[in-house]
Amino acid sequence: MNTSAKIAATAIGIGGLMTIANTCLYDVDGGERALIFDKFRGGIQDRVIGEGTHFRIPFIQDPQIFDIRITPQAISTKTGSKDLQTVNVTLRVLYEPDPAALKRIYKDYGMNYAQIILPNIGNEILKAVVARYDAGELITQREEVSSDITRDLVKRAGDFNINLRDVSITHLEFSADYMRAVEHKQVAQQYAERQKFLVEKATQEKEAEVILAAGETEAAKLINEGMAAGNEFLELRKIEAAKVIAQTMSRSRNVSYLPGGGNVLLNLPQ
Repeated sequence: MNTSAKIAATAIGIGGLMTIANTCLYDVDGGERALIFDKFRGGIQDRVIGEGTHFRIPFIQDPQIFDIRITPQAISTKTGSKDLQTVNVTLRVLYEPDPAALKRIYKDYGMNYAQIILPNIGNEILKAVVARYDAGELITQREEVSSDITRDLVKRAGDFNINLRDVSITHLEFSADYMRAVEHKQVAQQYAERQKFLVEKATQEKEAEVILAAGETEAAKLINEGMAAGNEFLELRKIEAAKVIAQTMSRSRNVSYLPGGGNVLLNLPQ
């Protein structure tokens, strides 16, 4: 056998060994688990395979890889409130399977267990919880509604060996007719508040006028009493008026002050 033939045979042998190795080995990455389906030992085995590279019997054993990392999923439903208003609700859940129950999950629901289980139990819980509240309470008591949904949904998902790490309401919307009714009610309330403010303002202004009129009446009475007792009050008012006039004229540029004594001519040089 010549050198070329030996090289070709060696390459074929190495390629065959690599093919066999690839067939016999499989990897389980981080955040994953594997179940072995054995054709000769009754199907899915009980052992859950962890991360790493593992051996399998080609054509007899087939690994089923599960992603056990936390995964988000949206659940939407249309349901009715306690006062029969149509409500559209969307939840976002973060879920992961229970690694110890992967065999049961796979046998009952397959690899797409989340798409089968979560929408069904989500709709069930949403309809039950929303029906306990009327439309107004769904808005004003949103935290309490979210808490009820989370508690019931976590418990229900646990029956299917699914762990929910977080549940939150991302969308809550009512029918167009209800939203228009709410808008009209808000406008009416704002108008009523405006009218109430105007009434209170008019009342306060009327009270202020009454108080002012009473004050002016009392002031006139005191002035009459003062004038009847003597001219001191009248003289005081004259002095106050003169002071105001003098201050006003002192600030005017068109006013000149002349010396007293009757002689208004200036002493001009002869």
